[in-house]
Amino acid sequence: MKKIVILPAIIFSLVMIRCATTNKASLVEGPPEWSKNAIWYQILVERFYNGDPANDPKPLNIRSDTSYLVPPDWKMSEWASDWYLPTIQEAGWMKEYHKNHGDILQLRRYGGDLQGVIDKLDYLSDLGINAIYLNPVNDAPSLHKYDARSYHHVDVNFGPDPSGDMILIASEIPDDPSTWKWTSADKLFLQLVSEVHKRGMHIIMDYSWNHTGTEFWAWKDLVKNQQQSKYKDWYEIISFDDPATPVREFAYKGWLNVKSLPEIRKVNVTKPRRNGHPFEGNINEGAKKHIFDVAKRWLAPDGDTSKGIDGFRLDVADQVPMGFWRDFNKEVKTINPDAYLVGEIWWASWPDTMMNPVPYVNDRIFDAVMFYQIYRPAKYFFSETLYPLDARQFKDSLLYQWNRLPEPNRYGMMNVSATHDSPRLLTCFNNPGKYKYHAKPSEDPKYRSGKPEAETYRRVRFYLIYEFTGIGAPHIWNGDEMGMWGGDDPDCRKPLRWKEFTFQPETRNPFTKDSIDKDPVAFNQELFDFYKKMIRIRHENPVLSSGKIRFIKSEGKALGYHRYDGHQQIVVLFNLEPKKISFDLPEKGNYQNLLDDQKIGGAAITLDPMSAVVLKKL
Repeated sequence: MKKIVILPAIIFSLVMIRCATTNKASLVEGPPEWSKNAIWYQILVERFYNGDPANDPKPLNIRSDTSYLVPPDWKMSEWASDWYLPTIQEAGWMKEYHKNHGDILQLRRYGGDLQGVIDKLDYLSDLGINAIYLNPVNDAPSLHKYDARSYHHVDVNFGPDPSGDMILIASEIPDDPSTWKWTSADKLFLQLVSEVHKRGMHIIMDYSWNHTGTEFWAWKDLVKNQQQSKYKDWYEIISFDDPATPVREFAYKGWLNVKSLPEIRKVNVTKPRRNGHPFEGNINEGAKKHIFDVAKRWLAPDGDTSKGIDGFRLDVADQVPMGFWRDFNKEVKTINPDAYLVGEIWWASWPDTMMNPVPYVNDRIFDAVMFYQIYRPAKYFFSETLYPLDARQFKDSLLYQWNRLPEPNRYGMMNVSATHDSPRLLTCFNNPGKYKYHAKPSEDPKYRSGKPEAETYRRVRFYLIYEFTGIGAPHIWNGDEMGMWGGDDPDCRKPLRWKEFTFQPETRNPFTKDSIDKDPVAFNQELFDFYKKMIRIRHENPVLSSGKIRFIKSEGKALGYHRYDGHQQIVVLFNLEPKKISFDLPEKGNYQNLLDDQKIGGAAITLDPMSAVVLKKL
């Protein structure tokens, strides 16, 4: 038998080729492909749908040491009641109900749960949704769940056995993953993930790694044991209590000075933090390890990524050091390279200057951010406003934002228009003021909080045409497609208007003492159908998800752009002028207007005032 001799140089070459191949395979370039085709639907579970009244919260479940006190006569709220009308209990809690309206509404619960989400998945599928973003579902006393009681468990009232789950959670050692159990709420959440995946959808969870709630197990140990607590370095503690004095010296940093949200400790910070700007550093190692364990639990339940979620939405990302985000990205992508990470960055200086997304959108931090930066100019172009943009200014705003991002990431950006933290789309368009500034009637009695005017619906449709034909992934906030209206938090968080409910008329302007006007409240089938049409157009024409864009007209209030690739061409034209406007088409030929299926031919088209077309080249 002959010996085979391999020269050292050949061995070295083979090793280098293998290393290069491995590195190339493990390098994640740009967002996951599925995110570019996503139609996002954001769900605030507590207000989505009550699928299991047996798990409705009780006072014990919503109490907190530092948040709103729960009155002894607290009761669940009726789903279809007038949002602004105080219940008998609420009116008795505070004499000045309207002055304290926001605080009182934080105590309301309507009973939305995970069974409700499962029950309505076919509704979302019929609408055309293929990606779900859940506001936090971690166990927490609040309606919004950003004040975590536990990161590694789903809220007990979202599952079928709240009392049993509380007993199970109490039997664990919370910082030891080997003792963690699957509660009934956890198991129902994994069933939801399975049902989502069966329908060809993706699902991501929302977490705040910047802070916990005061009911969080590590925080409660710290409060009890002070400097003797093994978690004393997990949080931003200003001073511990001195047991030798009668004074309570214990002080700590809460997010935005909110004492119910104690901040996780930042370490190795290189220079003073500035809100709205990235900063270098990391977070406490113990807290970080726990966060990584939690992420792994939901990405790969029992080690199986096929049963896990598809990524995370990361809250108040600018409050967390960049070193942590790099480590978190690496951890998540190692577990599931196809996971999607989207960060919330918003205001550098409210209400005029938004954050620069560039430091956050890359292969080491996030795949995308919630792209408020392109919604604001769209509001100022499409709506009637005191801050109008013409077509050239709007085009320049879009190009500025897109062109400073890596090209692959532009297509995976989450293009939000309304969320749990902003006015609903219809209400935002119905008010002429500055975006998100004094955007609720408790801050401005003249704010239009009721049913929008007819012109607003027309302009919102123009915006939706743009949203579903532009660059990036469209996003729908919890009920906007139903025609819901409402100002900033808490009024954007009303229970959803499902067809099967008969709603009480809603008070139009509750902060004007002599107001008696009420608006009828019901599911808006016409608006729903328009959303469904635009989603179908997006799905049926891949060029709208991945094609290039070229602006062909931007004069006055006339805007036109061309989406194209090697297979398809679509031209989108808006005439928001009070007169007819002529548009030259990129190519002479035959086109079909996807909005009404009418066919046209030629090299130009004239649009009537206040009209739009989506033309597909035949």
